[in-house]
Amino acid sequence: MRTQTVAITALLALNMGAACSKPIDTGADDGATGAGTGTVPTNCTPLAAGTANAPDQRPAFTGQTRACGVASNVAHDVTVVARGLEHPWAVEPLPGGDFLVTERPGRLRIVSAAGVVGEPIAGLPPVAAGGQGGLLDAALSPSFASDRTIFWSYSEPRSGGNGTSVARGVLSADRRRVEQVQVIFRALPTYANSMHFGSRLAFAPDGKLFVTTGERSDTPMRQHAQRLDGHLGKTMRINPDGSVPSDNPFAGRTDARGEIWSYGHRNVQAAAVDAQGRFWVIEHGTRGGDEVNLIQKGKNYGWPIQAYGEEYSGQPIASATTQREGTEQPVYYWDPVIAPSGAQWYTGDAFPAWKGSLFVGALGQQRLVRLEVRDDRVTGEEHLLTDRRQRIRDVRQGPDGFLYLVTDSPTGELLRVSPRR
Repeated sequence: MRTQTVAITALLALNMGAACSKPIDTGADDGATGAGTGTVPTNCTPLAAGTANAPDQRPAFTGQTRACGVASNVAHDVTVVARGLEHPWAVEPLPGGDFLVTERPGRLRIVSAAGVVGEPIAGLPPVAAGGQGGLLDAALSPSFASDRTIFWSYSEPRSGGNGTSVARGVLSADRRRVEQVQVIFRALPTYANSMHFGSRLAFAPDGKLFVTTGERSDTPMRQHAQRLDGHLGKTMRINPDGSVPSDNPFAGRTDARGEIWSYGHRNVQAAAVDAQGRFWVIEHGTRGGDEVNLIQKGKNYGWPIQAYGEEYSGQPIASATTQREGTEQPVYYWDPVIAPSGAQWYTGDAFPAWKGSLFVGALGQQRLVRLEVRDDRVTGEEHLLTDRRQRIRDVRQGPDGFLYLVTDSPTGELLRVSPRR
């Protein structure tokens, strides 16, 4: 089940020792590339993550970027469960060992535990497929075993453009269609482009549903991430029927959307709830600005007035400083970027050495990133599956404690990461 956040403490800005590393191809926002020498802690060696895009920027605290490279030395096997999926976007393990998989062009399928790819499930509303848009995330109801309810996010075609929406429906007994379909959330304002829809879904332990969005990318739209009268560039918290929880930070205000939980985000395609029930998001930055954020109720996470990195053109982000009063610092950021999509806090028993790790899919760097986190700070970073050279779109933990991934490709794969036998 996709499941959030605490306050980030005030932090001292510290100078970091400089170190150069070997450049590799990287990517942001589904694959834009970029490179430049970053700063690292003096007591360790970071991964060969490439040279920094914004070498003159300094982190707000030690370890905020270029954490120590670590090696867990966990022996594991990677098995292809299924092939031939067209740009799969999300994988959600089902009770019994099968998988619910979304394909960005607009298809929802069940892949059996044996790897048989089922026919598209009928009953979904139309999607605006193209660019970064289409059928996106999926999540099971916390009571799926009894109510068979599933939730999904998608770019919805609308008059005047499109937008991120969330729907729910009941999976039929034969698992061939969804019934009683309701659209429970529509991100506003509507806009006409094919970028920065977000979006991830995550249930909190209290049954509330978190929804993430993007700010739609184009420069004139960036302002919306700082405005409370719309949903763009936000995280939302809603009830499973789409209504606004009364304890949301802006509930009842006439000048704000009650669904908003946090704001100042750029494009959140990765989100996960940790073992303590706190909500974390990993969001696409510009060149040199991918962020890990621990979300706190009602807080401002900066975009576009506080951000690391630079524009894709190589120019500074005109409106931004790296630290600004009234905004939250990221727990961690990458420069150069990994292009994050999909996240999972590992709580299983199959890999004891990975327990408590945060796994993040990397589209641009084509790998699975594992972060070691202690006291809400990243203390180590490990890169896995680098030899496969595949864009990891989503990562999920199954009931068996194994990790399941989908790769972003016209012939995408569903992968299983299991302990080596």
